Order: sequence, then structure tokens, then C-alpha cells
Amino acid sequence: MKLTLFTDYAMRTLLYLGARPERLCSIGEVAQAYRISQNHLMKVVVELVRSGHVESVRGRSGGIRLGMPPEEINVGAVVRHTEDGFDLVDCGSCVVAPACGLTGVLKEALGAFMAVLDRYTLADLLAKRGDIAAIFAAQGVGALDAAPIRKRRQELALQKEA
Repeated sequence: MKLTLFTDYAMRTLLYLGARPERLCSIGEVAQAYRISQNHLMKVVVELVRSGHVESVRGRSGGIRLGMPPEEINVGAVVRHTEDGFDLVDCGSCVVAPACGLTGVLKEALGAFMAVLDRYTLADLLAKRGDIAAIFAAQGVGALDAAPIRKRRQELALQKEA
């Protein structure tokens, strides 16, 4: 089974935010960290906010953060929420579907797959939180607060005008 890019980005976002519980992050920062489309990530974040997994803070110094403790974010629940469907094959249009045993086998396999995901929370995935944060810091992503960066950019713009 292959999960959609939407689910992939949702899990990446949750991992990123979970590695930085002490501060707000921007969608651009998360997109830069993973080198993914900011526009696509915005759609994912909107859905994560809608589901309560992520909290959005508006305003000049706003951003996003986890909407609940990592221990309460179940991986299986996130996958179910972000995936459109779980039909591994299209048995509905197959002429032998009523007599075929493949349908039951695939349903059992999918159940086992989801059962494994249901056993884990975001906290389990963040067990090496320091390692995750260190990887991003080594790339120079998310290591600094956005406000000083904005202020420095404004200073540089004023210097160019002078």
C-alpha cells in the first residue's frame, strides 16, 4: 500500500512541530525543512487545523503548533483522516469478485497494516526528538526564530534605500 503525498506531508508536519513544542513555526519553515511545496503544504495544514491536530495562531508573530499533546495524536487516526480511501484494488468492477478470495485477503492485510499504525502515537515517533531537531538545525532550518530574521531583512532593506 502506498500512502498519498497528502498523508506524507501531514505526518512530516506533525513530526516537525512535535520536535519544536516550545515555539510557533511557519508553514514556509516546514516546507523549507523538507524541501517541499509550500502551496501544497498549506492545504495539508488547513486540514490538520480543521481536525484539531494542529493549532494556527494568526497575526504578525503567528504560526502553527501541535493542537494536542503528541501522546494524543494517533498515527492510524491521522492516516485514516488524510487518506481518501483504502481500496487496494477495484473489486467492484471485476466479474469474478463474488467468487474471488483476493478481496478478503486484501481486506485482512489492510486491517493488519492499520492495526500496526493504531499502536503508535506521535510521541512514539518523536522518541528521538533531539535527533530530529538536530538534523534540521544542521541544515540551518528552523534553528532561529522568524522575528529576528524579519527584523534583519527590514534593516538591510533600509540600508539599501539609504
